[in-house]
Amino acid sequence: MSTQTVETDIKVHRIQVVNRNQEYLCRDDKSLLVGMELQNTQAIEVGCRGGGCGMCKIRILDGEFEKKRMSRAHVSEAEEGEGFALACRILPRGDMVIESDHFEPAQ
Repeated sequence: MSTQTVETDIKVHRIQVVNRNQEYLCRDDKSLLVGMELQNTQAIEVGCRGGGCGMCKIRILDGEFEKKRMSRAHVSEAEEGEGFALACRILPRGDMVIESDHFEPAQ
């Protein structure tokens, strides 16, 4: 039997969804979408959870984050410059303020 070392320096950040008047806590090793689901909150639309459908499109208003690769079919380069992203592809690195509604996919 082997012993595994588990890192315990996981941080938790407050995610405020201003246009839904909701907030939830999200670990920095979980995407904004997964963190929301783990808190039993319904502040962001849920679709495929993998960046393929664009349902979880949000607008980031403030905060530090790490961004995973996103399909340009759902978030154009111009939209990304305006703060749009897919919640399933964003990992919080600090408290964040976002808007969440089902925004139309990039054209």
